[in-house]
Amino acid sequence: MIDAQRIDMIIQEGEGLTVEFKEHFSPRIVEDVTAFANTKGGVIILGVRDDKTVVGEELTNDLKARINSLGRNCTPPIQAKIRQAKNLVVIDVPQGDEKPYGCGAGYFRRLDGTTQKMSNHELRIMFREHELISFEEMIHREVAWQDISRNKIKIFLKEADIGIKKIVAHDILTSLNVAHNDEITNAGVLFFAENPRKFILQAQMTMIAFKGKDRIHIFDRQDIQDDLLTQFNGALFFLKKHLNRRSEIKGVNRKDIYEIPIEALREAVANAIIHRDYGMRGTSLMVEVYDDRVEIVNPGGLPAGLEKKDFGKISVRRNERIADLFFRMDKVELAGTGIRRMREAMIAAGLPPPRIRQTTFFNISFKRPTFDSRPAAVERNKSTDKVTERVTDKVTKKVTENQSLILKGMKKDDQITARILSEIVEISERKIKENIKLLKNKGLLKRIGPARGGHWKVEDG
Repeated sequence: MIDAQRIDMIIQEGEGLTVEFKEHFSPRIVEDVTAFANTKGGVIILGVRDDKTVVGEELTNDLKARINSLGRNCTPPIQAKIRQAKNLVVIDVPQGDEKPYGCGAGYFRRLDGTTQKMSNHELRIMFREHELISFEEMIHREVAWQDISRNKIKIFLKEADIGIKKIVAHDILTSLNVAHNDEITNAGVLFFAENPRKFILQAQMTMIAFKGKDRIHIFDRQDIQDDLLTQFNGALFFLKKHLNRRSEIKGVNRKDIYEIPIEALREAVANAIIHRDYGMRGTSLMVEVYDDRVEIVNPGGLPAGLEKKDFGKISVRRNERIADLFFRMDKVELAGTGIRRMREAMIAAGLPPPRIRQTTFFNISFKRPTFDSRPAAVERNKSTDKVTERVTDKVTKKVTENQSLILKGMKKDDQITARILSEIVEISERKIKENIKLLKNKGLLKRIGPARGGHWKVEDG
């Protein structure tokens, strides 16, 4: 903060990268406020003309409220320090740690002694430059320790099987790396705050069940505006509520089997929470149930550094701290095998692998079996489970891991295509065809009928 003794010197030095003069207050100073937050911080001095002539400005309660309101309405909000210094009003704007900052007129930066509106290209560069500090790692300065829930810490410790009897929030959050130097990060808020949405508006999940195949007729909706574990559990409960299931009794035990494998949906919900871009304001993680499919949509495309060709093969997490907490609770694996496990679970259930679309949002869609196909799918699974196990046991020593997955896929669906197999095994279609040829040569696989209209037969070997 600039003290009163330095004001005269600053006025003599004139405007620059971190100094702006204004003769009187105008709502347009918000452009200078965002520019300073996006650059190196700075001061706006009200009551000084551009030619350094001092005309004076009085800091009234009304003026202070109007300036504070301008900062709060920025995205993200900017908190400046305002005070009277001699007969001038000094607005001290800190450099932001959540860049870029914007206002109603756009995004601005400071260049030498002027405020300039940023182009789309400059804005993209600024986004990339500040991805080194992820949203989850940022300190949330409005959160105090009394805002942290001891009960949520207790629930987490139980889920993670951590035997700590005395709950000291400061010590536990610090050891989990979601608090530093007595301050709490956004990840800590999302997991342990009594009311996370009080501090992070986008901390919510919306779940909707539609009647039909379009987003028109809603017959059930639930919004969860709570911590991430509550969102995870709530999403699974909602999905189980709206999916068909059958029961299988083995001995004295009963097992519920859902039309879409719960393990695949569980993995998808966890991935959506972990990979969501929590910095995208005004968004919500969506879980949508339609007559023919289930869609899970999270804000944020591919994480920085991950290309489309590597998706599902290389683990690049947008939120490492959040991922670590879910891993500690045994809700997700760290190995980056989630997409593969979802595909395998769907194929094992006689369903096509999930369909993935990536834009600014990440959308994964699971096809529901049609009414006519459900009994057939059930019978096919019952009749092929033992055969698959027998085939797998016999050929394990003869084939590679990829070839074993190909055979499993063909036992579940004897008309499966090379394209779908390439998604399951995660190798190219060319490699799939090469392995099929090798399996034929080993006498483990036979094609019955033509390429179009025929089917595969897996031999016992």
